[in-house]
Amino acid sequence: MAAPNGSFSMIGQTVSHYRIKEKLGGGGMGVVYRAEDTRLGRNVALKFLPEEFARDHQAVERFQREARAASALNHPNICTIHDIDEYEGRPFIAMELLEGETLKHHISGQSMPIEETLELAIQISDALEATHARGIVHRDIKPANIFVTRRGQAKILDFGLAKLTPRKQRVGETVGATVGAGATEERLTSSGSAMGTVAYMSPEQARGEDVDARTDLFSLGVVLYEVVTGRQAFAGNTTAVIFDAILNRAPMPVARLNPSLPAELDQLIGRLLEKDRAMRFPSAGKLRADLQRLKRELDSGRAVTAGAASLVKSLAVLYFENLSAQKEDEYFRDGMTEDIITELLKVKGLKVFPRAAVLGFRDKPVTAPQVGQELGATYVLSGTLRRAGNRLRVTAQLVEARSGHGVWAERFDRTLEDVFEVQDEIARSIAQALRITLSPQEERAIARKPTENAEAYDYFLRGRGYARRLTRTDLEFALQMYERAIALDAGFALAYAEVAIACAVIFYFHGSEEQWLERGQQAYERALELNPNYGTAYFALGRALFRADRPGEAADLAARAIEVGGDDYNVFVPYIMALERVGRHDEAHLLREGRMRALERQLEMVPEDARARILLATNYAHFGKQDAAIREVQKAIALRPNDSNILYNAACTYGIMQRKTEALELLKRIKSLGFVQLDWARRDPDLSCLHNDPEFLAVVGEEKGKTGSS
Repeated sequence: MAAPNGSFSMIGQTVSHYRIKEKLGGGGMGVVYRAEDTRLGRNVALKFLPEEFARDHQAVERFQREARAASALNHPNICTIHDIDEYEGRPFIAMELLEGETLKHHISGQSMPIEETLELAIQISDALEATHARGIVHRDIKPANIFVTRRGQAKILDFGLAKLTPRKQRVGETVGATVGAGATEERLTSSGSAMGTVAYMSPEQARGEDVDARTDLFSLGVVLYEVVTGRQAFAGNTTAVIFDAILNRAPMPVARLNPSLPAELDQLIGRLLEKDRAMRFPSAGKLRADLQRLKRELDSGRAVTAGAASLVKSLAVLYFENLSAQKEDEYFRDGMTEDIITELLKVKGLKVFPRAAVLGFRDKPVTAPQVGQELGATYVLSGTLRRAGNRLRVTAQLVEARSGHGVWAERFDRTLEDVFEVQDEIARSIAQALRITLSPQEERAIARKPTENAEAYDYFLRGRGYARRLTRTDLEFALQMYERAIALDAGFALAYAEVAIACAVIFYFHGSEEQWLERGQQAYERALELNPNYGTAYFALGRALFRADRPGEAADLAARAIEVGGDDYNVFVPYIMALERVGRHDEAHLLREGRMRALERQLEMVPEDARARILLATNYAHFGKQDAAIREVQKAIALRPNDSNILYNAACTYGIMQRKTEALELLKRIKSLGFVQLDWARRDPDLSCLHNDPEFLAVVGEEKGKTGSS
């Protein structure tokens, strides 16, 4: 008969009194099957030692140790061992069949809600208290060895590296015999050898020293760090790097990665991760008591959040889900969401994350706590939109990110003519729900409509959807949509501003025909006649004028964009370049230094701000700080590995530093993600080092497809 780790050989077979039904999975030290216990009529899990280890004496001893250690324990949060036996020379364990997933799969690189985190931590610490009371140290606590059942119950798995502590060997010989102490223990885990999974080891494990219960508490601290931040506490490309981090470096503070966490939990995890075991919790029981106390305080609302985010009412607006029958209504969904963001930006008592910050979450199944953890938002707004003919149904829900609890929800059944009223009501309702009093100026700003014509607004949204793709064809389609909107409402200032932007982008990226610059200037002038505060129009036209070798005019427009449009770094880039071109080097240098310091301060407060990191990297590159630039590029990509905007800016940063290979690899990566429209990169001055490279031209050559540009 074939080995138990074969694909099909065991299915339907009877092993002892267990009838094997299906294979559940397997890893390096075991293959697991679902089986029926024919004596007791229950389903169990059978774990076989893989064939390649069946003749390995130490592997067999470790396998048997797992069964003996766990069977010595009887606890609801430890996987129950029913039996240990052998089949055709291959050991197997019959154990409790669990329905659910490991904690590793449960978190999948995302942070968990605080309530679930505390509940699981309490259960795990309770199980460890029982384990340590029997003189057993697990030594391999990690997300893959913690199972979460469908009912939310934690179960500790895999005692294959368990060790009996010396104290209990002296006073509990019966337990020692059960676990497999004595000579076997010495052979398998002699002093000076590091046992466990590297990224979750305690410092004493990493040094190969004797361990005690506090080793498991350190590993649990590493697990909790990952659970609440979505990142490993100690990470690296090699084992040596990880060991160095465990022994010598403190992980980034939890509060920086997840400002919404209670300060008490931040401190608790910090104590678990103390390098000196004497500074950790003295026992799992003490840890459990502190976790239970924190849970009670949270339930009563007395816990204090760790970061400044709790003092600021910040809001992330997720792209609403499109429930319309027509997929082409995505442009309307996007436009509605972005205009709700625009309305909420008018509320001065509320920090609203810009479109670029939430773009990466579009059409992804994320929770409010996950979004809050990544952005540092205290509240998250999400919703759905369904459009059928002239009818419109919008639902919106406001959720507190830390707790996941709903704050406000509403459904709006209206006609398309009422679309602006829906946006206004959402903005006002959120302000009211968050107890923000709107000033008369804010009330008027929210009530102000971009157009009275719903059809013109629809064409405008269509145009904006095309323009975001940045191809020459899509930009020309966008201009047609904007012109139709203007034909329906000659006073539609925002439509004129978008015409100016589209013409400027065509001029800048797709050729320098003077007609586009002239058309853009005309639209720009008309937009400013109607509304002088459209900073994006100043910025786009200023960039185009810079490309047209009119740096003086470009500098004036960029300065005006900063005056009316805030301090977006993208506005400063052409301004700095224009100042340098006209010889105002001191001003340019000071401005660039000021932006660099501002970005560094931003990252001190919000280390997970990938956009700030990549902009800082570009700034460092301009100053010739290559090592710092590369460091920030790598961190930004680690934060947003599939964000084409981050990847493209990273490519440009490498381009500034003349690092052609890295820049080209990033452009290929963008294309592999499906964002294939890169022909305009041929005109990007930051990539000028590649402009004559045949491989570059092959990658960015004009093709039809979608773009990841924002």
